[in-house]
Amino acid sequence: MKIKTMLAALMATASLASAAPVQKIEFWTFSMKPKFTPYFEDLVRRYESSNPDVKLEWVDFPWDIIQTKLVTRIVAGTPPALVNLNVPWADEFARDGLLQPVDALLGGSRYLPAALQDLNFGGKTYGFPLYSNVAVIAYNRELFAAAGIPHAPRNLDEQLAFARQIAQRTGKAGLCPALAKVDGLMLQQGLPVLSGGRAVFNSPAHVAFIRKLADTYRVGGLLKDSLFAEDNFPAAIDAYKGGRLGMLLAPPTALKRIQSDSRDIYAITDVAPAPLGPTGIADGGWLIHFGIPAGVPSAQLPAIGKFARYLTSDENAFAFAKQASVFPSAARASADPFFLSVPPGAGAAEKAVAAGAVSMPHARTMYVSGIEDYDELRRALVKAVEAAVTGRQDIQQALDTAVATWNKKLSRMGSGTKCNTGSSVPCDGSRLMKHFVPDPKLMGAR
Repeated sequence: MKIKTMLAALMATASLASAAPVQKIEFWTFSMKPKFTPYFEDLVRRYESSNPDVKLEWVDFPWDIIQTKLVTRIVAGTPPALVNLNVPWADEFARDGLLQPVDALLGGSRYLPAALQDLNFGGKTYGFPLYSNVAVIAYNRELFAAAGIPHAPRNLDEQLAFARQIAQRTGKAGLCPALAKVDGLMLQQGLPVLSGGRAVFNSPAHVAFIRKLADTYRVGGLLKDSLFAEDNFPAAIDAYKGGRLGMLLAPPTALKRIQSDSRDIYAITDVAPAPLGPTGIADGGWLIHFGIPAGVPSAQLPAIGKFARYLTSDENAFAFAKQASVFPSAARASADPFFLSVPPGAGAAEKAVAAGAVSMPHARTMYVSGIEDYDELRRALVKAVEAAVTGRQDIQQALDTAVATWNKKLSRMGSGTKCNTGSSVPCDGSRLMKHFVPDPKLMGAR
């Protein structure tokens, strides 16, 4: 009996010794604590219980230091297995050889095609999409009726025309575009900012575009409060809540803020999907995903890929998106009735979720990469546009001056400048460009 007991114990010990060692998977997020601590802790518990050979370690950093932390760990040869990134960061890391492509680990077409296109650099995919956001257009029904406007705007020309109509018939501003991001507005309208490594935003078409803005500004159709500020959203939403603005482009979460702060305005607010424009790109797309850093051993990639697919699965992406008031990039989750259906008697906030979901398949993160001190160049463009829109300088002259400034800078950089908008998007400025990296903690407040 003792011999049998000893044999059983020895066999159990041998079995344990031969079992696969526990694999540690360290994954990083940014700015998820403390709001989403219960979500990620529960996710870790569930995954470890189903995968006893895996030990997960969740680390969260503030959004503005995670890049520095990541570079430090990669250089030290101890990178995390997965890291939360936005698309411009991923593009830069991939170009510098600091990320690994994940095409072999994606596991089929589980994500929205636009999300995968966002992460395709040089024909390879560099991340597992998690969520994005889009803008909707909220509008004041009473101001629309007073101005004789029968429907929501269907394109930018109608937005500007309606803004002029509202100003002329009601004395209120109609629109507050983010003119500090005028490069993005140009690209959304199919107007190139760069071509062949040179600035080209002084063409007749660009002049005509700025003239439309100037004409609208001159009659009071554009909200003048902080119009050219780096972030004019606070001024825009305050004006809308105060009944001084006819239309507001904003993420769906902004409607809850209007409901909370200004119930009378909320009661007369309706919502529609933001116009896609000639480019077919939804305004406000900003994809967040998980990438695999360089230096992660190839032997660990199958287990890491399995966990990454779990992190971004339909079930988990849906649960996270509901809590965060964003939209999942998982294909089936994005089509869930929670996002698409509008219940009877729904208010503007519920309509905004459905309007945003309609635009999600068209959401892309667009930007220009490979330009040192791009913000400096963008400020030169914004300064020129401000002078032109406000009538302080001739439009053509203002744009010519800004183009000369850009090309002087670009000529010193050589041919490395490029428009980095995903493999399916031409580098001729025909897509919306984003260069502003928002603090994700503010997303729920907008």
